[in-house]
Amino acid sequence: MLKFFARYKTFAIVFFILSVIIVLCIYSLLKPEERLPIYQPDMVNAELVDSSMQYVRKYHKIADFNLVNQNGDTITEDFYKDKIYIADFFFTTCLTICPIMTDHMIKIQKEIKNDEDVYLLSHTVFPVADSVPVLKKYALEKGVIDEKWNLVTGEKKEIYDLARKSYLATKSTGDGGPYDMIHTENFVLVDKNRQIRGFYDGTDPEAIESLMHDLKILKEEYHQ
Repeated sequence: MLKFFARYKTFAIVFFILSVIIVLCIYSLLKPEERLPIYQPDMVNAELVDSSMQYVRKYHKIADFNLVNQNGDTITEDFYKDKIYIADFFFTTCLTICPIMTDHMIKIQKEIKNDEDVYLLSHTVFPVADSVPVLKKYALEKGVIDEKWNLVTGEKKEIYDLARKSYLATKSTGDGGPYDMIHTENFVLVDKNRQIRGFYDGTDPEAIESLMHDLKILKEEYHQ
């Protein structure tokens, strides 16, 4: 009996290895491809969406914009043409969630600084105070890389419309007029077609890890 097993030992090992390879190949073929959703306004918490957009179910994209960054340069949607980017809303004198969000943006900047496909965009929600010199001072203090990360200001109405009609990411205060709002912790992942592919809590380290994971998935989508 021992001679019988000894005779087929090599065959058994080879057969086992081939079986494992075949099973792994089948699993790989059957495993569904991981793909990010394309968010539409009707999929998002209504508190974060302008009432004119709440029932939109398809074709939603980030609107054209014309803003000014920390260097006084005009930044439009063309800067992000054929690029993936991560957007948020903040103001420089915020002492609550903004410092945490900025720290996480800095961490993301470090990860993507050599990636030509990925950029960052932070909008101030307090443009009356966050002038170009104020944004520049803030950028220098935080170590912002100008080529990767725009801190932008502009007309209050345009910024607030972008926040609630395009990025679906901020709450209206409901008591200060049509263009007053409470900025939130949301980081928004935007694809090369200006579509929203993910929302993340910019104050949560685990959410930032999820964002970086989803960023890899999104990049793979363009390499298939």
